[in-house]
Amino acid sequence: MREKNDLNLAVLIDADNIPYSNIKEMLDEIAKLGVPTIKRIYGDWTKPTVSGWKKSLLEHAITPIQQYSYTVGKNATDSAMIIDAMDILHSQKVDGFCLVSSDSDFTRLATRLRESGKIVIGIGEKKTPKPFIVACDKFIYIEIISRKKGNKPSTSAKAVPSQVDEVDPIDSKFIQLIISSVEDIADDDGWAFLAEVGSLIIKKKPDFDPRNYGFPKLTPLIKSLKKYFTVDERDSGKRHIKHIYIRTKK
Repeated sequence: MREKNDLNLAVLIDADNIPYSNIKEMLDEIAKLGVPTIKRIYGDWTKPTVSGWKKSLLEHAITPIQQYSYTVGKNATDSAMIIDAMDILHSQKVDGFCLVSSDSDFTRLATRLRESGKIVIGIGEKKTPKPFIVACDKFIYIEIISRKKGNKPSTSAKAVPSQVDEVDPIDSKFIQLIISSVEDIADDDGWAFLAEVGSLIIKKKPDFDPRNYGFPKLTPLIKSLKKYFTVDERDSGKRHIKHIYIRTKK
């Protein structure tokens, strides 16, 4: 996926399907990927179930969009959010969208936005259905970005999986995903630039994030897999910056 810090992003939040307690962490995560030039949140603000959002909206300059529930049992937020997204798309004011929801009803919207050449970042809970996840360029789990302060994993290359949160297992299927990605872009000597490997993995698996496996970055995750990969740190010509290359062990 193309990631630039100067990307203009439209952040659209489904208040009915996202907890308000982690809004700051979500916005901090979005700031790593681009500039949230549009921030809107959709819900029926007459309902007590979304009242917890109101303080956060003022603190983070998020524009609330009122959407009444005309029919009991139906989520009217979906249609309002979709209509707004298409209006923003045709205005050509943004480079991409961040859809914050755990609802699979936004799968077609994500697909349509990508068809129009826009980057789509999804943020939702781990219960989010797979179709919505794979429809995005990148999907980030709220459980990963909502770690309490003081419980953040170490940034050391010797970092070990965090015991704070439940992490995904590093199984044979995941190992094979990394191996195939390395082989897809490796040079004649079998070496692949780790940053390119990470980008390719995200294209194959949009919800890939080293933090899902308990590591803060991709490099310490790879270094923990010494049985499968050889790591080579090369000078970049810039102080304190190394280029990391890896290749599979035969």
